[in-house]
Amino acid sequence: MPDTSYFHHGDYRESRGRQTQGMPSSSRPLFEHRENPPEHHLIAHSDGGARGNPGPAGYGVVIKDETGRKVAALSEYLGHQTNNFAEYQGLIAALEYALEHGPKALKLISDSELLVRQIKGIYKVKNPTLKDLHGRAKELIAKLEWFSIGHALREHNQEADRLANDAMDKGMGRGARTASPSQSLPQALPPQELDGIVRQGKVELVGGSLPDGTRVQVRVKK
Repeated sequence: MPDTSYFHHGDYRESRGRQTQGMPSSSRPLFEHRENPPEHHLIAHSDGGARGNPGPAGYGVVIKDETGRKVAALSEYLGHQTNNFAEYQGLIAALEYALEHGPKALKLISDSELLVRQIKGIYKVKNPTLKDLHGRAKELIAKLEWFSIGHALREHNQEADRLANDAMDKGMGRGARTASPSQSLPQALPPQELDGIVRQGKVELVGGSLPDGTRVQVRVKK
């Protein structure tokens, strides 16, 4: 069962969760406990990664409404960053989407246990860069009417993982993983001969056309 905490009404709070030995949190609970989500809410599956850690990084977020209908797919290449940086950027993207598009009630599912426990207040945030991102996330959460966060294994987060990897591929100059050779390369055409005339230094075909990207060989007629 996913490890989930619930938040609502404008302040940031960890409403239930285990303290982890050696990494206690000093944050004071500020949220009134309300486990059940409102009738209308969003569910976001978020993932972030970095190849090499640090390395080329990106995040992917899949957002659905309470009926399971997909309403958005978000992704972004982040340049040379760490896994944890990318995980936080995915969380922030989901929060910003909920605030901009509504409803302002969000359930966030991540396969990053570190991120989930830091947002709950179980783990402290020590990295200076992550502290800034954690602070930004808290500000956005405080603007929501209801929020929950939970951890899921990677196999239950596959679509968000694919989006994150596609963002990294595109940022590194590679094609998306779902692309096939037939989609990325012009279709080969059989040899054929067409008439044309040169106007302003360019060959214009007469009585025919060719698709963009077709390689041609020009033979000048006498």
